[in-house]
Amino acid sequence: MMVLITYDVSTTTPEGRKRLRLISKQCVNHGQRVQNSVFECLLDPAQFAALRNKLEKTMDKDEDSLRYYFLGSNWKKRVEHVGAKATYDPECSMII
Repeated sequence: MMVLITYDVSTTTPEGRKRLRLISKQCVNHGQRVQNSVFECLLDPAQFAALRNKLEKTMDKDEDSLRYYFLGSNWKKRVEHVGAKATYDPECSMII
């Protein structure tokens, strides 16, 4: 399933900046950054549950926020891209 993960982390303290780095790193490990705090992640339910657990343990629920948008398996018809930054298909083979 395709999950869009967005976050807003308070960076007014060194601890907040550390949380931002940790949350960003977890998202990068599981998906593609499409905007500064927005990631498209192609995950199965177990992978999503593990990622969600890590993210929510890292965040400060009094200062930060996470949002999950479930686009499902038919996500290609629900996503449109206009403008800068080339789009990608996470289901295609990638050459690294």
